[in-house]
Amino acid sequence: MSDITLDTAAAKVPKAAPRTPPASQIGLPAWLRANLFSSWINTAVTLVVAYFLVRWAIGFVEWGIVNAVWSVPDNQTQACRDLRGIGACWAVITEKHRFILFGTYPYEEHWRPALCVLLFVGLYIVSAMRRFWRKELALVWIGVLTLIGVLMWGGVAGLTYVPQERWGGLVITLILATFGLAFAFPLAIVVALGRRSSLPAIKALCVLYVELIRGVPLISLLFMASVMFPLFLPEGMNIDKLLRAQLAIILFAGAYLAEVVRGGLQSLSKGQYEAADALGLSYWQKTGFIILPQALRMVIPPLVNTFIGFFKDTSLVLIIGIFDLLTAGKTAIIEPAWQGFGIEVYLTVGAIYFVFCFAMSKYSQGLEAELNRHRAR
Repeated sequence: MSDITLDTAAAKVPKAAPRTPPASQIGLPAWLRANLFSSWINTAVTLVVAYFLVRWAIGFVEWGIVNAVWSVPDNQTQACRDLRGIGACWAVITEKHRFILFGTYPYEEHWRPALCVLLFVGLYIVSAMRRFWRKELALVWIGVLTLIGVLMWGGVAGLTYVPQERWGGLVITLILATFGLAFAFPLAIVVALGRRSSLPAIKALCVLYVELIRGVPLISLLFMASVMFPLFLPEGMNIDKLLRAQLAIILFAGAYLAEVVRGGLQSLSKGQYEAADALGLSYWQKTGFIILPQALRMVIPPLVNTFIGFFKDTSLVLIIGIFDLLTAGKTAIIEPAWQGFGIEVYLTVGAIYFVFCFAMSKYSQGLEAELNRHRAR
């Protein structure tokens, strides 16, 4: 009876509300206190840096927005020149944006490279979603890349044929980066596995390839692909200049990515290999189901860092006369009427590069956190 009374009394006693930490210990205030205002020196540095950032931001807004000229009639750039540097001339982007994005591609056919850019972006988004990581994704890649080739070249389905020499701008950068990394990554995996092979001939061949390619700059490979490689072809045979540059980028990227993958393979403990052998798995089953997934998961940051580097390195194809995004931007201001307004063009081109590179960086951070969630337990 007493036990029932005590339980009833305890049930009637109101429970204390859960206590929350002070607002100064969590959230943004805590972060500011810990990182920016933890001592008088940090506080002084923070205030000085904040002062210069605010001044720069105000100056940039005045130059880039308040005093800027956004359009001019028929290349009449006198309004821009009258600013004398106190305002930006975004009219150069208004007038030259098609050339920067699509190069010398026929004006009336600009919808085709524009559609190709959208297809590339859509392909990246679909490939980033884990629910689409199935075997069918490879077929999607093949289909989309084939469609992009048909759109760019034409000559079928009523599309006007456009030679590769007319291609340029953003679409060239995406073609070189996408095709290059799509073919270089499988090559890198094969080379990385070959360097760890027990067969001396295969190991020596892979080591020779990696050391030879990594020992020369990308510009040298592009020169060889553009100038020297055609000398070894049979008379009358010619390979497209863009294809030769693409092969050089694939070989160069494959050598660097192979070392990143090899680092992931070496980071695995020997017990993983022994456990796979104990299960009676074949070499390819052990590699495909146990070794490679763990190795690639551990090297996501250097892999994406290499991807970002090669996305920007595609601008080096200007050496062999291919009009990528950066080269198209430089060429856009060669016209005398627009000389002197390169800052606006370079800021625009840099913003395009930043969008793609920042997207890759943020996605890799989320992917790394998701795949390595079990390690944080």
